[in-house]
Amino acid sequence: MNLQKSGSKSIATRTFEETPIEEGFIVLTHKNETDAVENLEREIDSSYIQFHFCTKGTAAFKFNQGSYTLNIDEETSLLLYNPQRDLPIHLEIQPHSWLVSLVISIKKFHGLFSEDANYVTFLTDDNKDKKYYKDGKISPSMAVVLNQLISFNLNNSIKPLYFKGKAYELLSLFFNRSEDADIEQCPFLVDEVNVAKLKKAKDIIIANMAEPPTLQELADEIGLSLKKLKEGFKQIYGDSVFSFLFDYKMEVARKLLESGDYNVNEVGLKVGYSTGSHFIAAFKKKFGTTPKKYVLASS
Repeated sequence: MNLQKSGSKSIATRTFEETPIEEGFIVLTHKNETDAVENLEREIDSSYIQFHFCTKGTAAFKFNQGSYTLNIDEETSLLLYNPQRDLPIHLEIQPHSWLVSLVISIKKFHGLFSEDANYVTFLTDDNKDKKYYKDGKISPSMAVVLNQLISFNLNNSIKPLYFKGKAYELLSLFFNRSEDADIEQCPFLVDEVNVAKLKKAKDIIIANMAEPPTLQELADEIGLSLKKLKEGFKQIYGDSVFSFLFDYKMEVARKLLESGDYNVNEVGLKVGYSTGSHFIAAFKKKFGTTPKKYVLASS
């Protein structure tokens, strides 16, 4: 793991989406869907351990007022712990990159492994006062959980409960002793070629959201059977192809409405609805209100 000197640059600052799990434990997520580099900052003191997962794109952690950089690439993880000094998050996230982070207090974390603390290297008596950095690959089973967290699309009232379950599942997989368990839990994802094909399928439907291909056309284009497309897409992205696309389209529509540059009918056409009434019904199904009322409430 290399620390490199980095130059200074002016970058727009954004914030993580934070979901508290319980006292001393939070989940941070961020999707940079723009064409620009974004800067994320979050104060974290020395009593916390940080687990960072880059599921798409790449990002870089800045240390010592930006004098050093620690990169995190797509499908890799980074564990940071330094009991001797605070490690605030100063992160440059590249365009079209996604990141999920777990931040947990050492006290709470130690309690999870109280009966077997020596199994976790940095919790042993010899290492407990030393800083600890570890990078690694995101396993296929971890990738499923991470995509479920970052693509959460259930009712917001259950979000804390859902995130709590997934965060603990992610920690369990991170420290899993047996690599064979990944294959047993998610055999489809072991084939990296299929994973690449499913990512291509997601890119295709997003690029053609106004007029998406049928499932069979999509399966033919990426070179998978219809069955493998359906099963694999749900394993990776936590939802069916068209449910995922529906949520994506509604999110695009919401942002277009908030911009104030388009009327309701124009937004509907941009996301693939030929009639205003169909778009209004879809928007209401997703957000519980009409586009017009949403704009009025947002202004």
